[in-house]
Amino acid sequence: MFENLTKKLLASLRTVSGNARLTEEVVDEVCRQLKTNLLEADVNVKVAKDFIDAVRKKALGTEVQKSLSPEQQFVRIVFEELSSIMGDKAVPLNFRVRPPAVIMIVGLQGSGKTTTTVRLAKYIREVHKKSLLVASVDVYRPAALEQLATQIKALEYDLFESPVMEARPRAVLAKEEAIKQNAEVLLVDTAGRLHVDEDMMTEIQELSAVFSPVEILLVVDSMTGQDAVRIATAFQEKLPITGVILTKMDGDARGGAALSVRAVTGCPIKFVGTGEKPTDFELFHPDRVASRILDMGDLLSLAEKAETTLDKVETLKITKKIKKNDFTLADFYSQLQQIKKMGSFENLLKFLPGMTGFKQQFQNLTPPDTEIRKIEAIIQSMTLNERMDHNLLDGSRRRRIAAGSGTQVEDINRLMKQFLEARKMMSRLTKSPMGKRRGLW
Repeated sequence: MFENLTKKLLASLRTVSGNARLTEEVVDEVCRQLKTNLLEADVNVKVAKDFIDAVRKKALGTEVQKSLSPEQQFVRIVFEELSSIMGDKAVPLNFRVRPPAVIMIVGLQGSGKTTTTVRLAKYIREVHKKSLLVASVDVYRPAALEQLATQIKALEYDLFESPVMEARPRAVLAKEEAIKQNAEVLLVDTAGRLHVDEDMMTEIQELSAVFSPVEILLVVDSMTGQDAVRIATAFQEKLPITGVILTKMDGDARGGAALSVRAVTGCPIKFVGTGEKPTDFELFHPDRVASRILDMGDLLSLAEKAETTLDKVETLKITKKIKKNDFTLADFYSQLQQIKKMGSFENLLKFLPGMTGFKQQFQNLTPPDTEIRKIEAIIQSMTLNERMDHNLLDGSRRRRIAAGSGTQVEDINRLMKQFLEARKMMSRLTKSPMGKRRGLW
């Protein structure tokens, strides 16, 4: 996400590079470029103007710190203002009510409401450890009920089911069931429409009166750009929206919605959907997103993703095997499966500083995920004994594995070389004083 905006902003900020100080002429030129960048990213015109005015005022009125170059100082100012227009800090869900805390999901059809409801249910259970009941009052689209039921049951969460197919009575029954089950949270998926209309708003207002929700979260497709702001404004006029969830952020190379919604409506962005997997769902941290936009990385979010995704028992077991220099191809395969849970490698790279330039430099190389699939096919084509003891892999066995995995013997030779080098490096790290001091092992 933000690829186009990041490239353009970085190119504009390089205008400051090489200047001994932030003169009015330099600041005016880079601000002109920044404003063009923001408008091309489909950022609201007033938001872009206010942003540039704030950056210019700070740049010309701030004493440049001796420890920072003019370029670093200007980047810091842009970072602070980007964070500010998106809300500065993350706004968590509000559970400070008598249970059940009702959270309503609203939005237009096609924005990703039902998928978002499932992801939010998973987030509430795994991060907040709350018991919950999930319900749908979308009585107009049977596929929505089936989609939600299939995914929620697959997660083994409690689902409200009823033959009643009228929105308001169904809502009353869902709330009664949540109270009966002593659920801490009642998560409700509502019906969407192709456009904002009076009938839709009237129904949602009636449902809101039944549920008395602590949160009404508006799901918006981030790829709609300026329309996302208009949709949020229209909903806000009729409902006390407490937060916005932006979906399809992985496909939004511009970033206009993320930079405009909060500034125009005053409503915080609470979550973003960043891919197709259930794990591609994040609490929205404005400062961290600003850091990603400026290609400064987001290691905090990466660490949190690892903490909530990776199997701690499995990781500890692998660590012990590494210490004994007993790390096998079977262990390597297991670790690949663990890391894949965190999302695609391409998405994970976005959390690392300086990846924009890296991706441009190496854009013709084989994508990491394609290479990983090849490695998986090779290991899956091995027998259990071969995975446990790589010394068995003579020429004959390698030719058989290549034929079974649809790869070349050269691919297997390369994998084995990388595996043995990684094994050696991990073994050294476990014995190094630095590794021990950092508490890595």
